Amino acid sequence: MKIDILTLFPEMFEGVFSSSILKRAQEKGLLQLTTHNIRDYTDNKHKKADDYPFGGGAGMVMMAQPIFDCMEAVQQGEPVHRILLTPRGKLLTPKKARELAKMDRMILLCGHYEGVDERVSTIIDEELSIGDYVLTGGELPAMVLVDCVSRFIPGVLGSEQSAEDESHSNGLLEYPQYTRPAVFRGMEVPEILQNGYHAKIEQWRYEQSMQKTKEMRPVLLGRFGKIED
Repeated sequence: MKIDILTLFPEMFEGVFSSSILKRAQEKGLLQLTTHNIRDYTDNKHKKADDYPFGGGAGMVMMAQPIFDCMEAVQQGEPVHRILLTPRGKLLTPKKARELAKMDRMILLCGHYEGVDERVSTIIDEELSIGDYVLTGGELPAMVLVDCVSRFIPGVLGSEQSAEDESHSNGLLEYPQYTRPAVFRGMEVPEILQNGYHAKIEQWRYEQSMQKTKEMRPVLLGRFGKIED
């Protein structure tokens, strides 16, 4: 998958994209991640990419011109799915991440300041958000989206099962996990996880996931019917 990121701050992505799983995915040729500085496409000598909003108000708004020119230069007339990262967008979910992971190419536009000139929406296919809160820009959400989507690309994770076992993959929070030693400071790994009976372990994990979800995020259990006390 090829992902281009349009941003005012490309340097923010250097550490994230050159570490851990995302680094290995690029080395394997499974991901191609490229950042593009929107300021390089401004038509003024001061590289200005924002201006005051019409109608007044606090803060600045990203200008349409450099975004349009940057998008056109990067897209080069090819078919591509274009996403704006913004607090008003639809929530990024595991289902959406799976859908995006099937695409060959995406362009992510990172919003900033008080927002983006609304005319930019004419060259955007969808708007996404990573949560109901406001950040200083779309750079961190773009990193989250890339990381989340990459987990569903075959070959990125060491185990294909890993992405399916994580929290939210089946609508529930993840069950408790343990590793060696079996006893640490008087705390012992549940016996059922040590006996090797796969069916019983799966049932235990499901029950633990239900309990964790009930305790931490009960609203998620609505899709599973009435919660029993």
